[in-house]
Amino acid sequence: MLLPLAGYFLFQASAADRSFNAPQEHFYIVSLVSFIALALAIAVGIVATQLRNIKISFLSLSYVSLAAMFTLHGLSTPGFLMHHSGMSGNAAQLSIMLAVVWLWLSSMSADKPLIKWFAEWQRWLLPVWTLLLLAACSFLWAFPEVTHYFHLKEKPMMWVATIFIAGMNGWTMLRYLKTYLSSRFPLQLAVVYSSGWLVVAQLIIVTGKMWYASWWLYHFLLLASVIVMVTGIVCQYVSSRSISASVKLMFRANPRDWINTYMSTSVRELVMTTEARDSYTAGHNYRVALYALKLGEEMALTSGELRAIAQGGLVHDVGKLRIPDLILNKPGKLTPEERQVIEVHPVSGYDLCKRLGFMPEELSVIRSHHEKWDGTGYPDKLAGEQIPLLARVTAVADVYDALTSSRSYRKAMSHEAAMEIIVKESGRHFDPRCVEAWERLVQEQPAFFEQTVRNSPHLKLERKVRT
Repeated sequence: MLLPLAGYFLFQASAADRSFNAPQEHFYIVSLVSFIALALAIAVGIVATQLRNIKISFLSLSYVSLAAMFTLHGLSTPGFLMHHSGMSGNAAQLSIMLAVVWLWLSSMSADKPLIKWFAEWQRWLLPVWTLLLLAACSFLWAFPEVTHYFHLKEKPMMWVATIFIAGMNGWTMLRYLKTYLSSRFPLQLAVVYSSGWLVVAQLIIVTGKMWYASWWLYHFLLLASVIVMVTGIVCQYVSSRSISASVKLMFRANPRDWINTYMSTSVRELVMTTEARDSYTAGHNYRVALYALKLGEEMALTSGELRAIAQGGLVHDVGKLRIPDLILNKPGKLTPEERQVIEVHPVSGYDLCKRLGFMPEELSVIRSHHEKWDGTGYPDKLAGEQIPLLARVTAVADVYDALTSSRSYRKAMSHEAAMEIIVKESGRHFDPRCVEAWERLVQEQPAFFEQTVRNSPHLKLERKVRT
């Protein structure tokens, strides 16, 4: 990340750093490239809604802000559509300042009250913010003299802005780097680079000489910031087999199709890594998600709730990654101390996924799927309606699959024996309403349960050789 900054200072000190007064090229190239970047950022925002990932929405808003204001920077090149000399330079810094605020928000955990509030309005974030940006750009275009009040091209305000940008992005980079070191997801590293380049671009803006060759570098850094973010999203969320097919599948409304194709490469790796450590639960995550999805459909949950329950089910046991193998795969009965270690896995999974941008509904499934209706579950001892609905639905699916799967300490039960236990635990372990819906589902679709167990794909068989 420091290479562009070092290159800038070396170039600035060399004899090659000559003036290239090219306002015409600046007008056309910057305006066109910024508009393309704006279109890409908006497309990412649309996909983020389908992915149900608030972090991706914030990233989209960040780069929509950057691209929109930088489009204004290009269009306001003095001597073409506008003759005001201060608009272009102020717009460039405004674009970075707005971008870093959204980047900072994207680095925050999804369980923070402010992020939860934004998550409730995720579908409206992109259109509302885009309209606000359009209104702001139109206002500045109509009244360019307003930019004089910003003083962003003068000391000390330009250095105040620089310190603000460096501080906010420094925090963002640290948070994303910590997440990357634990998850190794490509998007996390892409945001680290992108945030660093924004800081370097700001330093060039305030220290560079306008129209000099070294000054032009920051334009390319801002474009690179958008490109590396989009590349990170493509690497993480789009299948390498067919980009067009993967994008189409992101927009499918049918959750049953979506559950088989939605998982990003990175999340799939996370699920496979979890199951690889516990051979007795190969395919367990998939089946729990599918059972919970069917039960949710029987209970007339909304499309958004179905997507949430599917994604939450797929990663509900990811916290097992932090359980020692000796405990996780122990064939005999667990000691009280070992049981305490096991009971921490919902919190461990919750802590990991909240940093990856999972929505509150998915997080509730991960944290609360072992809670019991009578309040004797874990980790929070919630009871009754205190337990989130999606977690109550997933609990039935999770226990049914556990009972009908072979484990290290017992053989799989029959469907009938598992149903007897589930019905018996209604009002104690399970929400009675969920059990009633489960019984209806069993009566209406008996073949579904037999087919699911027989045809369940083992994710470990789908791992691809990386070259």
